[in-house]
Amino acid sequence: MAKTNPGRFFEDYALGQVIAHAVPRTVSGGERALYHALYPARHALFSSDAFAQGCGLPAAPLDDLIAFHTVFGKTVPDISLNAVANLGYAEGRWHRPVWPGDTLRSESEVIGLKQNSNGTSGVVWVRTRGLNQTGETVLDYVRWVMVRKRDLDAPAPVTAIPDLAKAVAADDLVVPPALSFSGYDFTLAGEPHRWGDYELGEVIDHVDGVTVEEAEHMLATRLWQNTAKVHFDATFRDDGKRLIYGGHVISLARALSFNGLANAQMIVGLNGGAHANPCFAGDTVKAWSEVLDKAETGAPGVGAIRLRLVAVKAGGQPGALKGEDGKYLPEVLLDLDYWALMPL
Repeated sequence: MAKTNPGRFFEDYALGQVIAHAVPRTVSGGERALYHALYPARHALFSSDAFAQGCGLPAAPLDDLIAFHTVFGKTVPDISLNAVANLGYAEGRWHRPVWPGDTLRSESEVIGLKQNSNGTSGVVWVRTRGLNQTGETVLDYVRWVMVRKRDLDAPAPVTAIPDLAKAVAADDLVVPPALSFSGYDFTLAGEPHRWGDYELGEVIDHVDGVTVEEAEHMLATRLWQNTAKVHFDATFRDDGKRLIYGGHVISLARALSFNGLANAQMIVGLNGGAHANPCFAGDTVKAWSEVLDKAETGAPGVGAIRLRLVAVKAGGQPGALKGEDGKYLPEVLLDLDYWALMPL
């Protein structure tokens, strides 16, 4: 009897199915150090206990995307081991900071299914929750992924496509209870630009770039215990290339956005996202952002800013996203819509 895990195929999912993902993980300062080594991440709130304490927190939490990648990585063996592509995200919220010593686990509920017309694959929608050691929700989000069928003769499920919000409402964002930016130190944060300095529709070119290396992206993906074959096995794709984990591109782009958005400190909402084109080793990733919306919060000195973060290969132009046909330009790698907290 085979004891290895082949992963789930499209016909293995059922609407309403709840999957508890294996291997909880206790995170520590080690994850922070590796994260900051892999990406040019340097937002002050996640780098300095003293800065975080000046903002009302007991210490510097771990970067928000460390929580996201850890929770996401737990889901891969059950959701996307046999994926053709990770298609998008919606309705994501960070509910509480993650601290060194927290133990994270994940569970997902299947909320949508649709077989593709070619009969060889289908799209699965799941709502994933990341939980800490006391069972509190750290973050939750919806993602949808295209998954291969194992048995092409397996009957197609009844199509069920979830009705997802286009954006998380500002009133539904969760601000850590003690957070205050009333005494925010802009000098230590690295830039003077506050919430009121950004205009709707403004496009920010983040200037810097990072050329992705093969070993680097595989190290990053292993860090999150993401086991998707397409990221490691050069024989898995017809072109012999290892596909770079989309979350690696997200973190690169977020870190690059520091230059121009150093005070967009905490990610609290994920409104939508698309991995527009594949990224491979040797590509140079650059980023630009567009201001989509702004809202005040009830926390002292804290505003929320909604941003479109776009990662592009070298040659992509700030503000250039889609062609006249409505499709993403070939140099666009990532289109991510998120909320962040920023001093007023």
